[in-house]
Amino acid sequence: MILHTQNKNSETKGGLYIISTPIGNLKDITLRAIEVLKKSDYILCEDTRTSKILLDKYDIKSKLISNHKFNERKNLSKITEILKQDCMVSLISDAGTPAISDPGATLINECINNKINIYPIPGASAVSSAVSVSGFNEKYFFYGFFPEKNIQQKEDLQSLSNLNSSIVFFISPRKFNKSVKLIKRNFQGRKILICREMSKFYEEYIRTEVDILEPFKDNPKGELTIVISEKGKSKKTSITLEESDKKNIQKMIKKLSIKDITDLISQNSKVSKKKIYDYCLKIKNEK
Repeated sequence: MILHTQNKNSETKGGLYIISTPIGNLKDITLRAIEVLKKSDYILCEDTRTSKILLDKYDIKSKLISNHKFNERKNLSKITEILKQDCMVSLISDAGTPAISDPGATLINECINNKINIYPIPGASAVSSAVSVSGFNEKYFFYGFFPEKNIQQKEDLQSLSNLNSSIVFFISPRKFNKSVKLIKRNFQGRKILICREMSKFYEEYIRTEVDILEPFKDNPKGELTIVISEKGKSKKTSITLEESDKKNIQKMIKKLSIKDITDLISQNSKVSKKKIYDYCLKIKNEK
């Protein structure tokens, strides 16, 4: 049993604080988050080793409790008892906002059932960060982590394809490579933004069309945040490529990538990028 610790600041309310932490760059934490973490009687961490890197940087000495998806139910009674003593308890995940595709929902619902106060401390989120730089519709649907099972992938993506809004999900590079065909099948005519290592040293943003999407040649490190655009407005396009365009493609096919050729030709052509891409692929396979 963890003994009650006297609240460090009488002006601070007891309760559960849901605190957003940086998704990469440790400077992306709010002043209020630091203040609340320092005043907390306990901090619930998804991984105490990961959290200590952040907490040590800001000289936060509060007591830590390991609280992850494998033990959060086991911890419920102990943490609820602490909260009932009017203690100040903060919940953080390894990165981003707790309970958003991270542990936390189980404890939050327990607090609701026990009429324990819950306070959000807003901050970094991979979801809103990715949407903010996408240039897509501000109305978005957050799916969460890409499913493991192929059957569920097919069912869920088919359902999501009917939504006329931006769609955000998390996925590993390895799984992304395996799912490219499925994404192309369900989101034809849409744009896609692939965010990798956001706010970190090697951050990368890949913008392309779903129709010409290709797998990574190597599996990059880190988790990907994917944003797929809303449905595009149908455009009238010519049925076939002009002969002059075909000749230019044949000249460039040995020197440039299919993606680069598609981008160049599409600038002065009314033909869809998919048709240009398919023609390039056909020519390349004939060589």
